[in-house]
Amino acid sequence: MTDPDQPVMPSIPSTPYPGGDDERFARVVEYAPNAMILTDAHGRITMVNAETEKVFGYRRDELMGQAIEMLVPERFRHHHSGLRDSFVSKPGPRPMGPGRDLYALRKDGSEFAVEIGLNPIPIGGHLHILAAIVDISDRKTRQERLEKSLREKELLLAEVHHRVKNNLQIVYSLLDMQSAQINDPEVREMLRDSCNRVRSMAQIHQTLYQSEDVSQVELGHFFDDLLTSLYSSYVVDIERIVIKTDISPVFLPISLAVPCGLIANELLSNALKHAFRDGKKGQIDVYVGEVANKYIRITVTDNGVGLPDDLDIENNGSLGLLLVNMLVDQLHGTITIHRANPTSLSVEFPQTEAP
Repeated sequence: MTDPDQPVMPSIPSTPYPGGDDERFARVVEYAPNAMILTDAHGRITMVNAETEKVFGYRRDELMGQAIEMLVPERFRHHHSGLRDSFVSKPGPRPMGPGRDLYALRKDGSEFAVEIGLNPIPIGGHLHILAAIVDISDRKTRQERLEKSLREKELLLAEVHHRVKNNLQIVYSLLDMQSAQINDPEVREMLRDSCNRVRSMAQIHQTLYQSEDVSQVELGHFFDDLLTSLYSSYVVDIERIVIKTDISPVFLPISLAVPCGLIANELLSNALKHAFRDGKKGQIDVYVGEVANKYIRITVTDNGVGLPDDLDIENNGSLGLLLVNMLVDQLHGTITIHRANPTSLSVEFPQTEAP
């Protein structure tokens, strides 16, 4: 005699258990290392194993014939029947609630985190559901501790970047104050250049401090701040010198971002100081983006007076050009120069640190 209301499993052979051996199946379930609960398609418990008694705190006879919802926390019960109906309509091995936190309820009322795997089991041609339940409380606790520790370290690292930025800002202010005391325009210019270098490093740390990911600098935000600072430093007339940017989202670790920031500062400073002399108008184009083979390219182009033919950028006495060459070598990169019509300096370097 079969129950006409019991869902039938037409797509699964109707042998009672794998291999047709009820006793063997029962032994496999009984001695499984995880809690195993067999229910009918309506959620009534028909079999449990010894681990289920241990995990949930119920005796076997207290569970038999009861609704499976008795093991589900109250706040989740209203969803449970719908999830079961969904499984019955399309049975097949699957995890329960992938991507969601699952909890079970012990006899003493305490809840614990679980992972649940479901398998359809045909018995007498009718669908039963075998749930394998794993208590992951310890794993979840360890994970939460690790996540908390990681958040604390991220906060500490953000605070370090903030303090480094503040200290660099103090150095900048001291240099700026010193430059105001100097009458020699050449020396004052040298101090101003040093101020800008210190400020560019401070801006890298400020960008990291404001970022959600304190391990990487997004160059777009940095370049926005850098351009604003340089405009102010060199008192640029925006009607006379126009800067246009083409900056793609590029992320760099701090070890690459600092030398990259200093290179950008030098290239832009040189263009602003030297490309448009005697009040001439012009345009500076800034490109930042990823090119082939995970290389980053920074290009500063201007339509100004150009570079002298006799200028040797690798052996020039200028501290700025010397610094650019040293930093490009540090980044294992290359620098390409186009001297005029337009003038262009382009630096390429690998996006990841060299081993």
